[in-house]
Amino acid sequence: MNSVQRSILLSAADRYGNLVLFVVATAVLSRLLSPSEFGVYAVVNAIALVIAASFQEFGGGNYLIQKRDLSAEDIRSAFTITFIISGAIVLLLFIFADSLALLFAQDSLKEAIEVSALNFLLLPISGTISALLRRDMRFGTVATCNLVSGVATALVSIGLAIAGLSYMAPVWGGLAGSVILALALLAGHRDLSALRPSLVAYRDVVSFGLYSSGVSVINVFYNLAPQLFLARILDFASVGLYSRAISLTQVFDRLVTQVLNPVIMPAIVARRQAGEDLSAVYLEAIQLLSVAQWPFLVFVAFMARPIISIWLGPTWLDIVPLVRLLCIANMALFAACLSYPVLVAVGSVRDALISSFISLPPSLLVILGASFFGVQAVAGVALLTLPFQAAVAIYFISRHLRFGLMDLVRALMSSVLVTAATAFGLAGCTALMAAGLLTPMAGLALATCAAAFCWWLGLLLTGHPLLHQLHQAVASLGRIRPRLRLSRSAL
Repeated sequence: MNSVQRSILLSAADRYGNLVLFVVATAVLSRLLSPSEFGVYAVVNAIALVIAASFQEFGGGNYLIQKRDLSAEDIRSAFTITFIISGAIVLLLFIFADSLALLFAQDSLKEAIEVSALNFLLLPISGTISALLRRDMRFGTVATCNLVSGVATALVSIGLAIAGLSYMAPVWGGLAGSVILALALLAGHRDLSALRPSLVAYRDVVSFGLYSSGVSVINVFYNLAPQLFLARILDFASVGLYSRAISLTQVFDRLVTQVLNPVIMPAIVARRQAGEDLSAVYLEAIQLLSVAQWPFLVFVAFMARPIISIWLGPTWLDIVPLVRLLCIANMALFAACLSYPVLVAVGSVRDALISSFISLPPSLLVILGASFFGVQAVAGVALLTLPFQAAVAIYFISRHLRFGLMDLVRALMSSVLVTAATAFGLAGCTALMAAGLLTPMAGLALATCAAAFCWWLGLLLTGHPLLHQLHQAVASLGRIRPRLRLSRSAL
């Protein structure tokens, strides 16, 4: 098993452990908090994420990972700049908490914003140490720290919700998780020299950060803008419904994309330095991503009602049409996780920012207009905005990697056939459930088996490249087992 495969395996352990915590915590909190209470938390979380994106890339993880010759002064300068900006943001949030609460006509936002602001004092520490561990491919340490933090977040959030703290429960839970994460990473890294103040390399840090931070801010704001628009134009119940719909739609990201994200940038940079053809690497990657993402989203779209009924409870069934619309729209983002790392790897972080400015502002205007017509209209316009964004990003990437439209079509054709086969199996199960012949639990179980069988059959019939990757993974695991037996016998 090579270093990239091992890193992906450790990253998967990290993400899947936290996914289990997310599923359990969400199921419990959905029964303890109302859509309106979730809406207040979603708005506070959106504000925090947008602000965090504005400064984290000034010396954040991507700068530390992509830097070819990383010196101690580079690390210290990156940390110092991030810490200065984060401290200023904490101060501003405390000053303007009242104004933000007034903007959304919700007095209770003030306390939530002030508590959430404390997270920013910890982000420079956890961000810097985590990036250094990822650069050194120490994903096992990162996974352990994230899992411990996730447990703390879930336990504190659920405990405080039971105690009656309403929307403040997940806010305090997030702060508890941030504290535990920073402490765990410091214990795992054991080298505090990276946190010494320095501004020697500030020019290099700021030069990269201006472009990278711009990309991060506009993308994060776009992702969270619907919740902010809905809170300002409609009500917090609409925000809660949309937020839960997004959470279900993005389960694939938690299962696959977030597993790959920590590994993609280091892996692509390494393959570029090795002189490999990035065009072939990119086309192969989208083949593998699309054949996993598309069938999964089709499954969630077909099975939205039983999934929501079992996971979140019957009070959340209003989000079924939202989930279906968002699943179809998100199929356009099969290559989204590759766009930024590829453009950075070819030395064009500027194009990443330009493509975002071309595609996202018009999309935001469309979403703003849809907000006046309700939460379902906001979900519906994603059918227009997300394909447009994907087309712009792929256009910029194709200019650097020199592939054409037909190359893209050929790379995706087998994934289209596999997805169609999966949908055929799911359609039969959906018909049985609609006729009342299956309960939600039985229908979901049968649909899972049917989708898995049809997906695998589609892979075999098309000879999809994913089969080769799966065979390699199985062979690697087979080589590990004899070593484990030998090591045990030696003991």
